[in-house]
Amino acid sequence: MPLDKYCAVIPAYNEGSHLSEVIRRLKDLMVPQNIIVVDDGSTDDTLAVAKAAGVTVIEHGRNRGKGLALRSGFERAGKIRGVEAVLTLDADGQHDPSEILLFVERFERTGEDIIIGDRMSDTGKMPFIRKMTNMTTSLVISLRAGRRIRDSQSGFRLITTSILDRVELVTEHFETESEILIKAAGKGARFGSVPVSTIYSLEVSKINPWRDTARFIKLVFGSFFW
Repeated sequence: MPLDKYCAVIPAYNEGSHLSEVIRRLKDLMVPQNIIVVDDGSTDDTLAVAKAAGVTVIEHGRNRGKGLALRSGFERAGKIRGVEAVLTLDADGQHDPSEILLFVERFERTGEDIIIGDRMSDTGKMPFIRKMTNMTTSLVISLRAGRRIRDSQSGFRLITTSILDRVELVTEHFETESEILIKAAGKGARFGSVPVSTIYSLEVSKINPWRDTARFIKLVFGSFFW
């Protein structure tokens, strides 16, 4: 199945030790210029790894947040002729690049605007606090979006360029992934999901529990006034 009408956006912050393997596996499926790595002000060798891999690289001179990294990637993806959908995945190895074929197969079959990688069918390897957080935030986003979304915090997604063109994003950090869902639902987007692997290692999450929870709450309450 040709993947030339898809591109991958990978926000990356201090993930030099994992990024090369993620890119290597993506290059088995996609042309390098359709793989977009956004280095979000990393202080390790993330930027060098991305450049050496021969993919499209966007450089943020300082750490600006995952949301802004995604937005930079979406903007670049929108300039690639013939691309119909963007696949987002993390740089830390928690998403299996080969599973993008699951998203592509479903998109080709259904034409859904957003397809989310659902980790909640296999939570045995998921830390308990992460599982509870995902369940709670997914319930809140589902109610706000008027859609049943089992794993709203999954960063492994397919999003059509047509829906990205219609959604104006303003947030800058981890809440951006929730903003996309709420605003896309407001535009009548069709949602789907595919089961994906639950992969966790010993890396410390970059999410700040207090700060990013406050941002999430602000997003949800603010969404009533959009």
